[in-house]
Amino acid sequence: MDQIIDHASFRFSGPVTAHSPELEPLLAHIAEGAAVRDRDRVHPYDVLDLIRRARLGALRVHAADGGGGATNRELFGVIIRLGDADSNVAHILRNHLSFVERFVRNVRTEKNRKWLDAVVQGAIFGLAFGELDLPKVGNKEANTTLTPDGESWRLNGTKYYSTGSLYADYVLVRGKLPDGTLGSAIVPTSREGVELVDDWDGFGQRVTGSGTTILRDVLVREDEIVLDAEDTAFTQSYPGAVPQLILTAINAGIVAAIQRDAVALINRRQRSYVHASAEQPADDPLLQLVVGQIASNAFAAEATVLAAADALDRLDLVRGRGEDIEAATHAASLAASKAKVVVDDLATRSAAALLDVGGASATRKLFDLDRHWRNARTLSSHNPVVYKARAIGDHAISGTKLPTSGFF
Repeated sequence: MDQIIDHASFRFSGPVTAHSPELEPLLAHIAEGAAVRDRDRVHPYDVLDLIRRARLGALRVHAADGGGGATNRELFGVIIRLGDADSNVAHILRNHLSFVERFVRNVRTEKNRKWLDAVVQGAIFGLAFGELDLPKVGNKEANTTLTPDGESWRLNGTKYYSTGSLYADYVLVRGKLPDGTLGSAIVPTSREGVELVDDWDGFGQRVTGSGTTILRDVLVREDEIVLDAEDTAFTQSYPGAVPQLILTAINAGIVAAIQRDAVALINRRQRSYVHASAEQPADDPLLQLVVGQIASNAFAAEATVLAAADALDRLDLVRGRGEDIEAATHAASLAASKAKVVVDDLATRSAAALLDVGGASATRKLFDLDRHWRNARTLSSHNPVVYKARAIGDHAISGTKLPTSGFF
């Protein structure tokens, strides 16, 4: 059935896909309020409700299962465009999209069927993984506990940096059983004992809901637990290629937004410097050069992310043929890692160059143009580039494989 959207009320019929004509007005609507939401720290609850209704979170679910049937290249193309519209909203969906890859898209069990149905109906999944009392970031350990309670379990712990969970319908929580077995509990955020605290105070990505999740004797049913031993997507090598590339795609989207803002800024400027080469800023060859560099950076960032997405599609093909996926998985992680090193740099440099287009007046809070640098730098601080670049260099020099944990 063709999808129908009423531009006044955004009524959808069928999930929005990567090629839906309805995607463009949806992204335009999201972009319209992005600067104000960032500047005034306005949470995009209404935007997430619209995304639920569009069922955008089912983009990668197979069409036969009611989803958008997108390839990785198509998915990451949409993420770039969403990052262009509002990097906060794109980041909110990161853990949801990773959840779909890990638990929904290719898993065929009765336990996973209910999560597939929820995603297809528009539900959003968040993540509560990080713990500040663990000395190493990015390992698979957890101090959050799952203890038996009759035929069910009780979940207790505190998680930090729970990106997206403030807006989510379900949250995935990393925990361990009394015998030390590790696994994940997937529970509704509305369940008694789940507290989502809006205490994220970073200078960028201000409204991603990346706060604290407190879990107090949360009831967990047996079919809401997935142990590592049965979670093949988590136990395989390099499970982080998708989530790390999502962050990079958002930064590529930020570069596209910077290009858009640079063009708008130079076209609305009426004043120029007395020693400038042209009376109108838009005619100034030096400013044209800056905008041209930003536009080139946007092109390169998008192309780099899509090339890494192609490596994930090749992994899908190998997996679909039932072949050994180890080499293809490593290749996908390596491509995602290289993309991060390049795109993060393009994003922060482009964000700084934007102010060369506008001068001092462009720094007014009214325009909120500093959000691009703040957001890009915050995103690039996830899984730091220095560790990625070193591992890539070791592989190039000695053939050493990438680490299998720590966001690779």
